Amino acid sequence: MLNHFSKLTKNIITMQKVLLLITIILLGTGFTQAQKGTKERIKVHSTALEGNLIGDEADRDVTVYMPPSYQSNPNRHYPVLYMLHGFTDTDSQWFGWEDHWINLQQVIEQAISEGLSKEIIVVMPNAYNKFRGSMYASSATIGDWETFVTKELVAYIDNNYRTLPNIESRGLSGHSMGGYGTIRLGMKYPDVFSSIYMLSPCCMDGGVIANEELMDKIASFNTLDKLDEASFFEIAALATSAAFAPNPKNPPLYLDLPFADGEIRDDIANKIAANRILNIVDQYILNLKKLKGIGMDAGLQDEGISQSTKKLHELLEAYQIPHQYESYEGDHLNRIAERIRTKVLPFFSENLVFE
Repeated sequence: MLNHFSKLTKNIITMQKVLLLITIILLGTGFTQAQKGTKERIKVHSTALEGNLIGDEADRDVTVYMPPSYQSNPNRHYPVLYMLHGFTDTDSQWFGWEDHWINLQQVIEQAISEGLSKEIIVVMPNAYNKFRGSMYASSATIGDWETFVTKELVAYIDNNYRTLPNIESRGLSGHSMGGYGTIRLGMKYPDVFSSIYMLSPCCMDGGVIANEELMDKIASFNTLDKLDEASFFEIAALATSAAFAPNPKNPPLYLDLPFADGEIRDDIANKIAANRILNIVDQYILNLKKLKGIGMDAGLQDEGISQSTKKLHELLEAYQIPHQYESYEGDHLNRIAERIRTKVLPFFSENLVFE
């Protein structure tokens, strides 16, 4: 009888442990679900992009991510992080509307659930154009992307979402071309963004590659339709000229290349050099000093970009501008999601002003 009672007691205890484990699992599942935010892909019309010479749409796709409590707490307002994607990428790819090497929504929600990030609105405009990337620059050929991002898009988001519509609650970050856009816009518009963080920023230095075969191939792209056939480096050269060497009298691409007949054209090469960050950043030091937070990083195996990011870090150190810098084991892509989760989002959680 005692043995039977003992076995029954053990069975009850075992069942209680199982029920407790199931409860914990269910609660954990419920907690994870509670961390889900919402996203939507909208159209934002840009007056600044109207009339661009290559005929890209002035109605731009924009993905807006709203954090978990946005729907359940209608009186709460949030800081906004503007994220800029890289060359050849789109907001659709980054935010999981289609398969890609990153899903930013999942990254954000993992950071929130791990307590690494506070809840913020995250906005990403689609900067993919006929040249596969705008460089977030301003030219007659591609349109005025600087004004679209820093003025029109910010105004639209503040007018249509529950933001904290002030500089202190607005941040800017981006990867690769988006990292370039981050420092370019951040140093020019400290009255719009209070904190910036660059991930593997491209295009901060470097000159024109004097490769005759490559130059001839790039020069052969003389119609918009042929751009689809261009390799990465070929279209990157064309996109650079479209952004920094526009020419309204040179259809159908409306740009000048920094070479002709196998020779470097110094006048055009100088226009491109004048937009390399390390060549012009000294002119914006006073603006950079106005920013509350500056962050940057790059993988050691990200050749060229790692070195130029370090040069920017050293320059800011020379000017005694406080900033966060790190080089890490990694290449141009393989640890970006991790860096956003563990570095970028905590950086803005610390530097932006919340309610």
